[in-house]
Amino acid sequence: MVSFIAAFKEQIRRLARKEIRAQIAPTKRAAAQHRRDIARIKRQLMTCLRRLEKLETRQNRGAVSGEPAASANPKNRFSARSVRAQRKRLKFSAAEYGRLVGVSGQTIYQWEQGKSRPRKSQFASLIALRSIGRREALARVKQKRPID
Repeated sequence: MVSFIAAFKEQIRRLARKEIRAQIAPTKRAAAQHRRDIARIKRQLMTCLRRLEKLETRQNRGAVSGEPAASANPKNRFSARSVRAQRKRLKFSAAEYGRLVGVSGQTIYQWEQGKSRPRKSQFASLIALRSIGRREALARVKQKRPID
């Protein structure tokens, strides 16, 4: 009779555990799904914060330089090939073209080879030179002193 009672108790424990597992399983699945959702939302938040930080940095740079960041002309981009083509179009040496821009001839070579980039003020000079012809460029070079 003792073995019957022990077996009966064991059977009750087994069925209780099985029932508890059946009741808890959906809750465990829901909790796991919630954790995945929270992790996904955290990743999205971090991405948005990074983007916001980049935009604020761009906006601050524009405010510091006195230019609004949004109004920058997308057509005006620096290109090493463009500098070389402009210089060749005017038929200038690097030194002459440098005097025209306000930099040394070596700097012009560095720009043309893509080893360096012009500052904003120098880039503005390059943009302005795109619209002038050889005669006007020669006149401007004669007016300016060579850079020592």
